Amino acid sequence: MSDIQAILSIAKRTIETESKAIANLVHLLDKDFAEAVQCILRCHGRVVVSGVGKSAIIASKIVATLNSTGTPAIFMHAADAIHGDLGTVQENDVVICLSKSGNTAEIKALIPLIKLRKNNLIGITGNMDSILAKQADFTLNTYVEKEACPNNLAPTTSTSVQLAMGDALAICLLELRGFSSSDFAQYHPGGTLGKKLYLRVSDIAATNLKPVVSIDSSVKQVIIEISEKMLGATAVEDKGTIVGIITDGDIRRMLEQYNDIGSLTAKDIMTTNPKSVAKDTLAVKALEVLQEKGISQLLVLDGAHYEGVVHIHNLINEGIL
Repeated sequence: MSDIQAILSIAKRTIETESKAIANLVHLLDKDFAEAVQCILRCHGRVVVSGVGKSAIIASKIVATLNSTGTPAIFMHAADAIHGDLGTVQENDVVICLSKSGNTAEIKALIPLIKLRKNNLIGITGNMDSILAKQADFTLNTYVEKEACPNNLAPTTSTSVQLAMGDALAICLLELRGFSSSDFAQYHPGGTLGKKLYLRVSDIAATNLKPVVSIDSSVKQVIIEISEKMLGATAVEDKGTIVGIITDGDIRRMLEQYNDIGSLTAKDIMTTNPKSVAKDTLAVKALEVLQEKGISQLLVLDGAHYEGVVHIHNLINEGIL
């Protein structure tokens, strides 16, 4: 076997091992999972997620996912908790502890302290005979047959399964809360993801120049308007009403069709019934229209009022495409 084949074989074996363990979670879900979700929904505080080692790293990711999907959460390292950080846990908080074995020293020390404070405790563990499994109010079984590590030592499959269980919790909470895309946008205002959720065509059109000519404008005037406004098109209006659009493509087709263009006006070369979108349309929806119609520009309207043009290059520059 070549080096390349050997590498690919190891990678495929790793992914198959982990994917099978994640798929097996479906059979491990039980009443405790549903009741854990209900417990968090009733919670008037936050979800405090804790662990040690690799489980602590997964706990941090679960916290990030919960926060971004409408469930307030905070990370607390189990080792730090028993050395002063237990004050992180407030009266109305729910605590989630992650531990593959459920018997790590830090978790064993933390459990009675959580119970003493009367906070609900959710355990995520692969050992249902462990102290964590037996002491938790709700136990989520993340058993794995083996790690992807050939020595069955490095946390690989077990952490992947923990992460999947955390995602299952977060998505259940998201759907039961009725957490919508507009809610999601409030939590993700930055970057491309945020723009896809809140950026509207009116925001883009407002930054562009606003090309427009009258229906009886000369071809020269049309070309100058398209060139000056740098959007590859211009709207055509008649007595304040938009009646058409002229694009660079229309200009090229005119030159192919006519030898004498001196007497032509915008009316002669415009495309009637131009494609348009309402000003409140999300930019990502405008992109779908552009792609579906195979065009580069859309007119932006506020009712019948012309607001401007959005060009596919605008969407590329915004990172929408």
